[in-house]
Amino acid sequence: MASERFNTAYQNLQNAKAEMLAAMREAHGPEVKEDYEFQTEQGQVRLSELFGHHDDLLVIHNMGRSCNYCTLWADGLASLEPMITERCGLALSSPDSPETQAEVKAKRGWPYQMVSLKGSRFAHDMGYVSDHGYMPGVSAFHKNASGEMTRTGSAFFGPGDDFCAIWPLFDLLEGGAKGWEPK
Repeated sequence: MASERFNTAYQNLQNAKAEMLAAMREAHGPEVKEDYEFQTEQGQVRLSELFGHHDDLLVIHNMGRSCNYCTLWADGLASLEPMITERCGLALSSPDSPETQAEVKAKRGWPYQMVSLKGSRFAHDMGYVSDHGYMPGVSAFHKNASGEMTRTGSAFFGPGDDFCAIWPLFDLLEGGAKGWEPK
């Protein structure tokens, strides 16, 4: 009986969260965005090209090679890449150079289109740069038939979020993560 009450309470929490997020997105509304330009190992690419044949796009905001937490999120999302790219375009942005990105991508086996933020205002304009530097998260975009791009949503990445399965799994354990950090 206690597990049934727990499951019901957990589902109620998930439903309330989904409703709150939907209301927040609706109140904020979409933001029209410019066609930012990025550097890649193959040369320059524009935001509009990252959509591929899709009308929607997810861009992961990654802090680069030096952040073990960002690597953890990218490692976890890599397994979802085939399903994500059935639905929308997907790219990973970071301040690393295209050469460094290629090294990390090869070492980690990441399937992502990688784009360098060097020389771009993209992360700043999306709200993923603070006084302390780059911040992790994801931005969602939609491109309409006339090519106008809007950001339809965004979320920061951090311990306990919905984008890295390890944190909610550890929350189920006695004592939670017990100080565990990615290496």
